[in-house]
Amino acid sequence: MATSSAAVTVAIFLLITLSACYITSALRPSFGACQASGYLPGKAGHCERSNDPDCCEDGKRYPQYHCSPPVTSSTKAVLTLNSFEKGKDGGGPSECDNAYHSDEEMVVALSTGWFKNMARCGHRIKITANGNSVYAKVVDECDSVYGCDDEHNYEPPCQNNIVDASPAVWNALGLDQNIAKMATISAAVTVAILLLVTLSASYITSALRPSLGACQASGYLPRKAGHCERSNDPDCCEDGKRYPQYHCSPPVTSSTKAVLTLNSFEKGKDGGGPSECDNAYHSDEEMVVALSTGWFKNMARCGHRIKITANGNSVYAKVVDECDSVYGCDDEHNYEPPCQNNIVDASPAVWNALGLDQNVGELAITWSDDDN
Repeated sequence: MATSSAAVTVAIFLLITLSACYITSALRPSFGACQASGYLPGKAGHCERSNDPDCCEDGKRYPQYHCSPPVTSSTKAVLTLNSFEKGKDGGGPSECDNAYHSDEEMVVALSTGWFKNMARCGHRIKITANGNSVYAKVVDECDSVYGCDDEHNYEPPCQNNIVDASPAVWNALGLDQNIAKMATISAAVTVAILLLVTLSASYITSALRPSLGACQASGYLPRKAGHCERSNDPDCCEDGKRYPQYHCSPPVTSSTKAVLTLNSFEKGKDGGGPSECDNAYHSDEEMVVALSTGWFKNMARCGHRIKITANGNSVYAKVVDECDSVYGCDDEHNYEPPCQNNIVDASPAVWNALGLDQNVGELAITWSDDDN
């Protein structure tokens, strides 16, 4: 898992005696319509410092982003330095292939929004800096949501506009990897370290990536048991068991096959924390659902209605939450494992409206987006 290394951001240009106001705006993450979705409380730990990363501090709050600025033919970004080798500051293995990569490979990680739930895995991108251009392969996510743990080398979440590149990419661009370490900001000399990277997609054909088309597990979550609220007889985590993780879901059609599960969105029930779309709880009488991570599409379906059909009956329900297919086995997820990638997790009201027996727990259904 790649992590942000803000301290090693390189410069396209060094502006001497710039105003502090300009520096702040230049290095600020690119928001546009992409605002922070929350804040992660920092926790310090063992942070491998080979590339001088920005390590987490106890008590500090770090912004979290599920989105990134739109990709254009010349997308502005910040280039950071990262090693994808085992034991270095990149943390765990790369998310796309669950492997480590040599510092000699032309590889990058992208901020969560640009990573698009692994949709850019294996794609080449063109990076331009100082008039030079190179191509590099996307192998990992620069996680803009999670951090400050062992998996992320105890570094904070990435900003939303990061291209986190291997030493080989920096060398190919003719960039000095030590430049940021030498930069200082003082009353006498103010140095802005800013790299505007132009990022353009050079996509490889889907035929070269069959595993992604089939939406296979991207990894496995080894977790432990905890207090699991069992009001709707959930599948609770077991010590030592490994659970598959999915960043993708099957394609959505006019009649998408899925598994309907039962969930309470009320406070203190088996739904865990508040719903992700509105940070609120919902009564068991409301017609609401959560969708697997791939279908949830980074909150893109929040507030949308979907049509659910079972046993010849159809109802409409509002999407208010994600049935997390990547993370689980913690208090936030009621110590339940990650969802499968084909789940419509529905309130008791939905089950009742469909005339279903809640004791069944799971049922094959179809669903589609409501176009009305």
